Amino acid sequence: MLLLWLSVFAASALAAPDRGAGGRRRGAAGGWPGAPNVVLVVSDSFDGRLTFYPGSQAVKLPFINFMKAHGTSFLNAYTNSPICCPSRAAMWSGLFTHLTESWNNFKGLDPNYTTWMDIMEKHGYRTQKFGKLDYTSGHHSISNRVEAWTRDVAFLLRQEGRPMINLIPKKTKVRVMEGDWKNTDRAVNWLRKEASNSTQPFVLYLGLNLPHPYPSPSSGENFGSSTFHTSLYWLKKVSYDAIKIPKWSPLSEMHPVDYYSSYTKNCTGKFTKKEIKNIRAFYYAMCAETDAMLGEIILALRQLDLLQNTIVIYTSDHGELAMEHRQFYKMSMYEASAHIPLLMMGPGIKANLQVSNVVSLVDIYPTMLDIAGAPLPQNLSGYSLLPLSSEMFGNEHKLKNLHPPWILSEFHGCNVNASTYMLRTNQWKYIAYSDGTSVLPQLFDLSSDPDELTNIATKFPEVTYSLDQKLRSIINYPKVSASVHQYNKEQFIKWKQSVGQNYSNVIANLRWHQDWLKEPRKYESAINQWLKTRL
Repeated sequence: MLLLWLSVFAASALAAPDRGAGGRRRGAAGGWPGAPNVVLVVSDSFDGRLTFYPGSQAVKLPFINFMKAHGTSFLNAYTNSPICCPSRAAMWSGLFTHLTESWNNFKGLDPNYTTWMDIMEKHGYRTQKFGKLDYTSGHHSISNRVEAWTRDVAFLLRQEGRPMINLIPKKTKVRVMEGDWKNTDRAVNWLRKEASNSTQPFVLYLGLNLPHPYPSPSSGENFGSSTFHTSLYWLKKVSYDAIKIPKWSPLSEMHPVDYYSSYTKNCTGKFTKKEIKNIRAFYYAMCAETDAMLGEIILALRQLDLLQNTIVIYTSDHGELAMEHRQFYKMSMYEASAHIPLLMMGPGIKANLQVSNVVSLVDIYPTMLDIAGAPLPQNLSGYSLLPLSSEMFGNEHKLKNLHPPWILSEFHGCNVNASTYMLRTNQWKYIAYSDGTSVLPQLFDLSSDPDELTNIATKFPEVTYSLDQKLRSIINYPKVSASVHQYNKEQFIKWKQSVGQNYSNVIANLRWHQDWLKEPRKYESAINQWLKTRL
C-alpha cells in the first residue's frame, strides 16, 4: 500500500516554474504560485542524526525516509536552545533566545506575540493548531523554575529520577502515547472535514510530545521525566545490533559543566552496558512511534488529494542525549541534544536533496512567510530555507550567502550551572560559557570527532579565538549572562516571598528532595549566601 501511493505521488508531484531570487537577502522573490497549503509537524526530543546515515540504521522510520526521498533534508539543522519553551519561542518568533529573553521553560513569549501563523492568517491562510505548543510564559513545574533560578548556588543536588525503561505488558499495543495519537486524530479529522472543503489555502500545526521521556512520579511531588516507555510492537522497529554504546569520559575528567549536568540528572552512578543499550533502544522505539504519527498526516493528505499541493515540514524542538556523555534529556550543546531533524517536501521543493548548510529553528519563521508571499520583518534572526530547498531558484551557487555559514544556540535553564553559547560552523563547534573567562570553553572538530570526545580548544588557540570573536560579534554573551544572573535572583526572591512561611517546607520537597532533606540547613544557607552576593 505504501509503495503504491509513493509511486503515485512521485508521478504526480507538481512541477514548479523556475524563478530567480529577486535580490531579497532573507527570503524568496514572492509567494508560491497557487498558494500551497502548509503542514508543520513538530515533535519533542528527536535526535536529528537518526534521519541520516549511520544513525538511521538503528530504527525504521518509513515516513521520514519517504520525506527524504521526495523532499529536502537538512543534515545540519539545530535548535536555538536545547529545551522545550525557549526553542519553541525561537521557532514561533524567528528570534534568537537572547532577543526573546526566554531564559527557561517558565519564560517564553507573551501570549499575544505575533507569530508567523498570525501573519499567514492575515495573508489569506486558514490556520489551525493541535497538540503541544509550549512557547509562551507561565508553564512547567515550580521545581523546574526554582532549579533554573538557583543554578548559580554553590550546591550540587540530584534533580531528576534515574533514567529507566518501562515495557508495556500488552505486546501489540500501538498507541502508547495516547495523548499524541488523540491530537494526531484531531488533525486528521480537521483535514478531512475542514481543510478538504476550504477554498482558502491552509496552514496546519501538529505538536507531539514524543519521543520525550515519560513522567517519573517516583521522583517526588514535582517529578521529572526520566522513563523511556514503549511496547514490543515499537521495539521490533529497532535494530539492536546497530545501537551504539556511547563512550564516556571518567567523572574526574568531565568538563565541569558536564559534570554538574550529569549529577543533577542523576547519571553519575553505575550503569551497565545492558542498561544503556536498553535506554537507547526504548528511545529509538519512541521515535518509531513518532514517525508513525507523522505518517498518519501524510497518508491523510494523500487520501484527500491534498498532498501534491501541500508543503509538509517535519522538525523537533531539540534532541535527546539518551545516555551520550553520561546524560539523558537535553540542555546540552552536544549533537544528540542540539541536532534536530528538518525535512521538507511538496510542490516546488527539490526531491531527494540533502543540504549540508547549517540551519536552525529560527529559519522556520521566514520560510513560512516566504511560502505565503508575505513580506519579511527586518529584525528576524532567521533566513528562509527556500533558496536552499526550492526548485524555484536558478543558480544555487549565487544563493550560498543567503544563509550565513553559522548558527547560534544558547541555553540558560536548569541542569546547567552556566549560561551556554554554541557557534556551529561547517567544521567547528565552539561552546562558550558564562562570561567567557570563568569557565573553560570547548571546541570540537566534528569532521574528525563526531562523538565530541576531545576538546581541542587549547590545542588550537587561534581557531578558538577567531570563533569566540565571531560569537561576540553576534551576541554580547558576557552581558547576556549577567542579565540572566540578575533575572534568576529577582525571580527567586519574588517566589520566596510568595510562599511566605511555607518556604522551608516547599523548597525542601521539590525534585531535589532526596538530597535536600538530608541537610536542609546546609542548602538553605547556600541560597542565603548566594542572595547576598552581588553580581
